[in-house]
Amino acid sequence: MALARFGLLGRDFPVAQVILVVTGGLFAWAAFRLAPVRNPLWNCDIRWLVLLHLSRFVGFWFLVLYARKRLPYDFAVKGGWGDIVAAALACLVLLIPAGVSFRPLAIQVWNAFGLVDILFVVGTAVRLTLADRHVMDELRHIPMSLLPTFLVPLIIVTHVVIWARVRQGKL
Repeated sequence: MALARFGLLGRDFPVAQVILVVTGGLFAWAAFRLAPVRNPLWNCDIRWLVLLHLSRFVGFWFLVLYARKRLPYDFAVKGGWGDIVAAALACLVLLIPAGVSFRPLAIQVWNAFGLVDILFVVGTAVRLTLADRHVMDELRHIPMSLLPTFLVPLIIVTHVVIWARVRQGKL
């Protein structure tokens, strides 16, 4: 947040991308190796992990920013709609009661879609930033800077945790 506050995200170096990778690595390490974090993640109702993904309704804001010409089409529209669909599907997954036979499959399908979508969004942001350093400036200022520096790494790691839990039958 301090880097965004003082305008230091991505001036001449892809700071936001580095923070995304470092934060994602730390979140993954904590989720799989740090007992006070790992134990709640692996033992809570899996719907709590899915619930975080309702934040992906931020895709509607991406569409608004595109309409205002503050984000490029490839990122805002494609990524925005992908996030909206991922969030809507998360709502459906949340409604499936425990014990229903198709629940594990529904979680796996939603999780695969959501992970592919978020990786597509990250890849698109990187590609666009490499082509024009200023095209993603909207994500370098608070509050939007919290997406690449905090929320996106957290979303990616929860997808991995959900995948691992489903494989182990820990629904």
